[in-house]
Amino acid sequence: MAEVKKSTEKAPTKAAVKKPATKKTAAKKTAATKDTSETRTTKAQKAAPLKAGATTAAATKSETTSDFKDRALTKAKSAASQGKERTGTAIENLSKMIEDSAKTIDDNVGEKYGDYARSAADAVSSFAEKLNSREIDEIVEDARGYVRKSPAVAIGAAAVVGFLVSRLIKSGMDDNDA
Repeated sequence: MAEVKKSTEKAPTKAAVKKPATKKTAAKKTAATKDTSETRTTKAQKAAPLKAGATTAAATKSETTSDFKDRALTKAKSAASQGKERTGTAIENLSKMIEDSAKTIDDNVGEKYGDYARSAADAVSSFAEKLNSREIDEIVEDARGYVRKSPAVAIGAAAVVGFLVSRLIKSGMDDNDA
């Protein structure tokens, strides 16, 4: 019986014979084929020294940007001043038209409504005087303050003005087509 035991101990089973040797050899092969000739360092490299004219070029660029901003600001203020003058003149003309029509309103509708037209003409005229007496910077500052105090009204007014301008442009385009 002892002999039988020896033969069973020596005879390996099929499960014990199979080994995952192929995986280990594949891992060894890929490790062996890696190229290790290139090594990377994580040290930071020093920046190249500035060229002799680099700082003066940066200063010149800053000066040209500043000069460009100054010219643009001057042109914008000039255009705003011209627009303010035209607007003031147009509002004064509107006031005169309302004042002139007050007499017609007196005759057709009644003196009470003519007085309303005269008071409206006075209000429009005083607005024109205020507009003409102020500088552009003051008007811009007043507008900013108004927008800060009541942004909803300012947005609504901007929407109405945008709508009116778009209608004016559209009507102008329709007149040109005809």
